[in-house]
Amino acid sequence: MNRVTFAQPDITLMLDLEGVIRKASLSNAIPAETVQDWVGHPWTETVGESGGDWIRRMLDDARSNGVSAFRQVRQRFPSGLELPIEYTTVRLGGEAGLIAVGKNLQAVAELQSRLIATQQAREQDYWKLREIETRSRLLFDASSEAVLVVEAQTLRVIEANPAAIRALGLAPGWEFLREVAPRDIEAFRGMLQRARENGRAPGIAVHLGAERTAWLVRATLMAHDPGPVFLLQLTSSAVEPQVAARGTALRLDDLLERLPDAFIVTDQDGLIRRANRAFLDMAQMPAEGGVLGESLGRWLAGPGDGLAVLLANLHQHGEVRVFPSVLTGELGTEVEVELSAAAGGIGASRAIGIVVRDVGRRIWARAEGSCLREAIGGIEAGIGSTPLPMLVRRIAEVLERHCIERALGIAEGNRTAAAELLGLSRQSLYAKLGRYGLQADAEEGPGEQG
Repeated sequence: MNRVTFAQPDITLMLDLEGVIRKASLSNAIPAETVQDWVGHPWTETVGESGGDWIRRMLDDARSNGVSAFRQVRQRFPSGLELPIEYTTVRLGGEAGLIAVGKNLQAVAELQSRLIATQQAREQDYWKLREIETRSRLLFDASSEAVLVVEAQTLRVIEANPAAIRALGLAPGWEFLREVAPRDIEAFRGMLQRARENGRAPGIAVHLGAERTAWLVRATLMAHDPGPVFLLQLTSSAVEPQVAARGTALRLDDLLERLPDAFIVTDQDGLIRRANRAFLDMAQMPAEGGVLGESLGRWLAGPGDGLAVLLANLHQHGEVRVFPSVLTGELGTEVEVELSAAAGGIGASRAIGIVVRDVGRRIWARAEGSCLREAIGGIEAGIGSTPLPMLVRRIAEVLERHCIERALGIAEGNRTAAAELLGLSRQSLYAKLGRYGLQADAEEGPGEQG
């Protein structure tokens, strides 16, 4: 004989058609609670404030459709205990009333609370990891020691900090092994093998680049997705450098940083190795680390591919003078520039020095000066036919109009600011604007009134 087991509801309420409780019973899942005090009271009075609307909807659904959807409410017991209960209500037929059966969701609510707490903990751990990653990135970029991250299998450069790009000219994508002198390759591979076996290896002297400069290289094996990588730390192993030469290099570097014109050094492919503050301001970049390893073509534009034309001319002639182009900053500001460049070195060590000069103001000043000279020249044509006082007055008017237009241009149309630049009161400036018909050119600035 088959035995069918029915799960007993945690709460059973017998109701009349108006929703008044006639009988209430609890299962053993809710012990130590008496609900006889509910009898004779509307069901809506036994739940939390927000549950009353759900109760009324279930009663309406049961009366009209015979059964209601499941709804969750906060059931308040006579002892003051509140539990989340999921109810459904069924009409018994005729005038027999309604029955409401409920399931205790306390265990589900506790699981939900634990899930939320776990999610919050994971989120906190995520942000801690992000903070650690950000700090590591800052240390990586700010380190004065050359640091490279290379693939363990191919030894291709994945990342290079600014010091490595500046000192070695290595950029992401380059194969590090090609820079190692042939005599050091076997010893270098042996060091990497020790790093694979032990996690890290003591440093060895390796000669790098076309000049075969000596470097002390240390390797550390690190986990990475999709495959392991080596962290290579490179320290110059030059012995007893000349103090005078070192001081000269430091002074030269300081001078380049203070140079009012933008100055950059790139490799033969146009990837930036060094950039002074003037170039960073022109490119609207906050720090040198943001431009190192990037192509100059990211900011340079002109007829065709400006960078490609510049590099082609350098390859052909070895130097370029007064190369016109447009430099676009990260925030969209465009600057008319002239570039002068020279290339030196051979092979992978070939480097290009480029001076970038802002000529936008010069072009504008020439055009403006030409207009001013043309206007004054027209007045000078009246010499001999016009009295001198009248000529002087006309020239003074041209100069005054020119100065007012310049001040309005500098103040971006703000008449109050333009008056301060000219040393005039607003009323005097308004009178002169009316005299020269410049009211349409002068708009109310954001800080003006009336």
